[in-house]
Amino acid sequence: MNTLLSIEKRNAVLLRMAELLEEERQEIININKTDCEAYKGDDISMFDRLKVNDAKVDEMIKSAKHLASQDDPVGVERFSFKHENGMQIYNKTASFGTVLIIYESRPDVTVEAAGIAFKSGNKILLKGGKESLRSNLKIVELWHQALEENEASTDWVEYLQFNRTETQAFLENPTQQLDLIVPRGGERLIAFTKEHARCPVIVSGRGNNFVYVHKEADLDIAIDVILNGKSKISACNAVDKVFIDENLPNKNEFVTQLISKLNESKIKVLGDYNIAKANNLEEITSDDIWHEEFLDYKILIGEIANNEAAIAMINKYSGGHSSSIITKNESEAKTFMENVDTAAVYHNASTRFTDGGQLGLGGELAISTDKLHQRGPIGLQHLVTNKWYVHGTGQTR
Repeated sequence: MNTLLSIEKRNAVLLRMAELLEEERQEIININKTDCEAYKGDDISMFDRLKVNDAKVDEMIKSAKHLASQDDPVGVERFSFKHENGMQIYNKTASFGTVLIIYESRPDVTVEAAGIAFKSGNKILLKGGKESLRSNLKIVELWHQALEENEASTDWVEYLQFNRTETQAFLENPTQQLDLIVPRGGERLIAFTKEHARCPVIVSGRGNNFVYVHKEADLDIAIDVILNGKSKISACNAVDKVFIDENLPNKNEFVTQLISKLNESKIKVLGDYNIAKANNLEEITSDDIWHEEFLDYKILIGEIANNEAAIAMINKYSGGHSSSIITKNESEAKTFMENVDTAAVYHNASTRFTDGGQLGLGGELAISTDKLHQRGPIGLQHLVTNKWYVHGTGQTR
């Protein structure tokens, strides 16, 4: 186990990493072009996540600098108690130890996730996808340079060049200490990790997010929120499903307008029986599609009786990620937000805000759809466990 580095040293490494990303900006973009050209798959959302441009490098730099500016999440006192026998007891945050992240396609994760893990005193093992190998190895090289220049071991950030078989073998019988695994990707990756892992796994699960347009909705807000929810189809916080209250005034005009706006954005619109029939759309053939995360230029619109029915459908079919109600009625919004079982619930706002940076955490390791030990974006302050410190003068029980 690596000895915890001082907070000054951790911050110095992060700030040097930000400088190196700036210095090597063009080189990173050029290497990434090679990855993009070599990608032969047909998954448009994966390709979107793979690509690194100036804006992506800007985000990486911002993430490293922001992490350096944040308070140390390790050693924070959560609870203290003076025992009647005179012992002084504290509960403080502590690093997990070694964290493995398995992810697909996104070179920016190699900066942001490694940065969060490192700042919170953890050794990080990165297992990226083969499609982004060159980009990831270049970024890891910069991590090692930043660590070496600050007289810290390069062991803190390690890249695992494993294929599927080697990954399975490592999960089942790790060749080094492993305290936590975070798989970021599709359901197959998550199922594979859970099946083979021998230590705790935090699931960064599927999106499949819902917007419910209540009968008292502001229709301009509804259109803006739905279109924004579809503005980045590769994001796990994108909107895939929309419920329209059957008692919405001017319902038909609203749906017609919504469909035409979605079509303008090249989004394919599917409908349930009522919506498809009234709007000449392709009708869904099975309710199973309500479960699906699209990660595509596609959206499904259905009609719903009321708030209660919308809550029941979301709780049955969503991925437990994000959901939004559009309404002017505060008490209906409260009912929806308290009873929908997703990590983030919104009232008159876009699900695209489910993101560590947007929710004030400065970045995220992943977005957890589990309930233990952290739900939603996992930021710096969540990548810690805790530890009891008990100071005595010879007390025995």
